[in-house]
Amino acid sequence: MKLQEVIATLNRMRDDGVIERYAIGGAVGATFYLEPISTLDVDVFVAFEASSQNVLLDLQPIYNYLKQQGGVVERKYIVLSGWPVQILPPTNALAEEALTQAVIIDVEGVLAPVFSAEHLAAIALQTGRAKDKARLLQFIEENALNWQNFEEIVARHDLQKAWQRFKQQFLDES
Repeated sequence: MKLQEVIATLNRMRDDGVIERYAIGGAVGATFYLEPISTLDVDVFVAFEASSQNVLLDLQPIYNYLKQQGGVVERKYIVLSGWPVQILPPTNALAEEALTQAVIIDVEGVLAPVFSAEHLAAIALQTGRAKDKARLLQFIEENALNWQNFEEIVARHDLQKAWQRFKQQFLDES
């Protein structure tokens, strides 16, 4: 179960023109900046062309391609090299920005676009689930953030109130 095999398959899919661009987010994305954490799947965010005629996204070409590469569909995932992979569209401006500004990380010789630490932290703040708050605390405790970049993202996406509440609740700031 090697993550770099999943990334190599995603890179081939991009190079073959099935998708334009992608980036890894979620817990797996966070592991590139933090101590490894337990996760069940790889969240892969894919850019889709906007179409005013078609409201629904058609993931079938992606799934067909990945099945030809040995992927197996299991519920909402396609399993590649033992990893359940979830294909996701960016659902808001923050996720779209994270996809557009993904950083390239070398994963044992395979290059992977990954959401920046600051975008992952801002998404965790925006989502606000308990596990997301824990991840944001981990980013802070491991000093994994460029604070200027993070605060600019927070401001750009109107997350200042959420950030203030988080700091009061978890960082003992008034």
